Amino acid sequence: MAGAQDVVVRVPSPLRTLTGGAAEVRGAPGTLRSLIDELDVAYPGLKARICEADGSLRRFVNVFVNEEDVRFLQGLDTPLPAGTRVSVLPAVAGGSRADRRLAHRRPAQG
Repeated sequence: MAGAQDVVVRVPSPLRTLTGGAAEVRGAPGTLRSLIDELDVAYPGLKARICEADGSLRRFVNVFVNEEDVRFLQGLDTPLPAGTRVSVLPAVAGGSRADRRLAHRRPAQG
């Protein structure tokens, strides 16, 4: 059974098909890189959704370690001691072009 000695990873909805629907999964302490590799063994295809073919983080995926963006820490080499919480969040883009056009319209003067 997983315990306090684990790293807890929050999985976003789009990736839960890879984790059997689990919103949280656990891995061993180490680095973010080693955690992603470990999780890819347990949940094949997960790494490809988070990382580019060269191993770098995908541009439109944000990873937070204890609520800090890893891009401002040590990236994939960020240490993950026991008890760390990791959140994987796909970047959210703006709405459609129609939504943007509507946002720029002024309300009718009455």
